[in-house]
Amino acid sequence: MNRLEHFAVCLFIRNAHGRLCFVIPLFMSGVKERIDDLRRRKAQAEAGGGQKRIAAQHARGKMTARERIEQLLDEDSFVEVDGLVEHRCRDFDMDRNVIPGDGVVCGHGTIDGRTVYCFAQDFTVYGGSLGEMHGLKICKILDMALKTGAPVIGLNDSGGARIQEGVASLGSYAEIFFRNVSASGVIPQISVIMGPCAGGAVYSPAITDFVVMVDQTAHMFITGPEVIKTVTNEEVSFEDLGGASTHATRSGVTHFTADNDDDALELVRDLVAMLPQNNLEKPPVKVTTDPLDRVCESLDGLIPNDSTTPYDILDAIEATLDDGAFLEVQADFAGNIVVGFGRLGGHTIGVVANQPKVLAGCLDIDASVKAARFVRFCDAFNVPLLTFVDVPGFLPGAGQEWGGIIRHGAKLLYAYAEATVPKLTVITRKAYGGAYDVMSSKHIRGDYNIAWPSAQLAVMGAEGAVQIIHRRRIGSAGDPEGERKRLIDDYEDTFANPYRAASLGYLDDVIQPRETRAKLTKALGALLEKEEIRPARKHGNIPL
Repeated sequence: MNRLEHFAVCLFIRNAHGRLCFVIPLFMSGVKERIDDLRRRKAQAEAGGGQKRIAAQHARGKMTARERIEQLLDEDSFVEVDGLVEHRCRDFDMDRNVIPGDGVVCGHGTIDGRTVYCFAQDFTVYGGSLGEMHGLKICKILDMALKTGAPVIGLNDSGGARIQEGVASLGSYAEIFFRNVSASGVIPQISVIMGPCAGGAVYSPAITDFVVMVDQTAHMFITGPEVIKTVTNEEVSFEDLGGASTHATRSGVTHFTADNDDDALELVRDLVAMLPQNNLEKPPVKVTTDPLDRVCESLDGLIPNDSTTPYDILDAIEATLDDGAFLEVQADFAGNIVVGFGRLGGHTIGVVANQPKVLAGCLDIDASVKAARFVRFCDAFNVPLLTFVDVPGFLPGAGQEWGGIIRHGAKLLYAYAEATVPKLTVITRKAYGGAYDVMSSKHIRGDYNIAWPSAQLAVMGAEGAVQIIHRRRIGSAGDPEGERKRLIDDYEDTFANPYRAASLGYLDDVIQPRETRAKLTKALGALLEKEEIRPARKHGNIPL
């Protein structure tokens, strides 16, 4: 019997300092030993940073990377890729600390039976820091997702760039950014921030389509509190600077806020269920028991008699959609406009709506950017658009003008005009001035534009219009106040209604509010196969 069957012959490699770098087994003593060696390596990879660090992760209220993937995907569907990859860094004693997997778990699985690719950074391994190989593992997943036309989900929990690897770490970040851009508008990209995300690491999530943050445990910022204090002498906490609440309400960086890891992952599953696999497919259709011709009696009394009295546009949205189900996006940011996903007749639809409860539904900088980004996402992924309009105009004020409301408002106009998906528009009350044009009007190629009898389509409100048009007449009248009131009433009779616009063909119909769902489901059914050809070009130049 050959004695090599009983012994492993190993090649020992030492570096220039005499330190042991590699131990390479040349021969293993039999099949069983080889399998045992494989199991040992796999177990080491699955153990991550070890039980002590896993316990610390749990103590913070956080799942491990593998637990998150297990929770996200269908049971037993995950197939890991590159589980045995190791870093190549030999500086700063990193050669003595090699953990298979290199701090990120990558692979593919299914959500509701549909393929998705995903990666989850492992905070128990090098603090989830991104080194060269860590980054290249993520790049491989992005490449595979793009080649197969499947969504990609990133579960981020990282201390940022791995300092020990220097520019190699930065290079891997840039490789990820490039792939995020290449995949943009081709496959849905979702980022879930479940721990720290700092420095250059924040740019990959910012490029993706949706960002989900876990409250209290997730943080995003370019420079941390310590650096800010050093440079600007400002004192700010981690939570105030880059917590989920801050990015949900002030910056608009995050689209969804979750209470914990479980809620975040369930939200992602719900979101993926609404979306197509890629830009060449249509969103999945879900069979509904909600009658397509259901009468929405509550809508008949939704609009107050006083045109200045607010109401909640969510009542109109939920009454119209299948089973009243609405997944609102950026619910806590720019509340004067509402965006989100629902279903109409089983088909996914993107909803954009002015919210009269906030700033009277005026369009401002934040609302314009929020809605424009959402509209462009829907158009990229074949999601029809439903727009509810009650807008008195753009928000006046020097701050808005100096902040670039012209440029930012043009983004929303651009997005709607660019969109070729089916576009349904319901004007519930006010549609004044340029804001009327912007909000998916017939003139920028709205496909089915209808109005309620309470609709008012005009350049501006009656009082302002009369004051401009009839200033001299009112001033010379024997009873100025009475004359002004008479002229306002006359203006409202003429313009504060939908019938002038309907007579010009700018509205396809004026309907009872209770008919809204029935009319929209029929219109959407007729428009599902819509195709609209635009001039060939590399890309447009949206006013960024």
